[in-house]
This record gives sequence, C-alpha cells and structure tokens, in this order.
Amino acid sequence: MKPDVYAANCPTRQILDRVGDKWAVLILLLLREDPMRFNQLRRTIEGISQKMLSQVLKSLERDGLIKRHAIATVPVTVEYSITQLGVTLAAAVDPLRDWAEQNLKDVLAAQRRYDAQLKDEAA
Repeated sequence: MKPDVYAANCPTRQILDRVGDKWAVLILLLLREDPMRFNQLRRTIEGISQKMLSQVLKSLERDGLIKRHAIATVPVTVEYSITQLGVTLAAAVDPLRDWAEQNLKDVLAAQRRYDAQLKDEAA
C-alpha cells in the first residue's frame, strides 16, 4: 500500500515531524560537519535545553539518522555522529536553511506589515 501523508495514521507523518523540528534539523546540520559530544551540541545550539536535546537525540537515533557512541572514560563520554541516512536528510533540509537565510528580511517585513494591519483594524 502506498503511503498517504494526508491520512492521519500514515507513518510518513512521523518522518515529517522530524523534518519540521527545528532542533532536529540544527543537530543534523551540525553533525554533518563532525561528530560532537552532548555538551558541545548544547553549547553550540543556543536556546535548547538539556532535556530537549536529550529527547531529540534519542528520536534521531531511533529513526536511524544519528548514532550514539559511548567512549570508555570516567565519566563515560558520549559522542554523536550522523549516519548515511541522516546525511541524505541533512542534504534535503539544507536548502530550507538557505531559503530562510536568504528570505529573512522579506519574511520579517511581511510580519511587520501584518502586525501593523491587525493593530490598525483593532483601533
């Protein structure tokens, strides 16, 4: 049976949830460069909580997009790296990052116009 992303129970939606998660996208794009440890990721990605980072890493690992490697040190060091499957997803979402960066001014201007219009209508 062919997947139907518009059907409520379609597993494709779970994958799209991952793609639509800003934290997942940022982690994948970072790990594309080099493997990183948990605290490196937390310091690099401003605004992500320790709990959220842990949850997203587990989800990405479960989906086969990253792998977790424990290094026998005291305390144990954990390093995360991107899988080949993750590389393909990172390549697919990187153009969205480019688009966001290139169109940031236009989107912000549209938001200001919209907010001003709402303010005028409320007055």
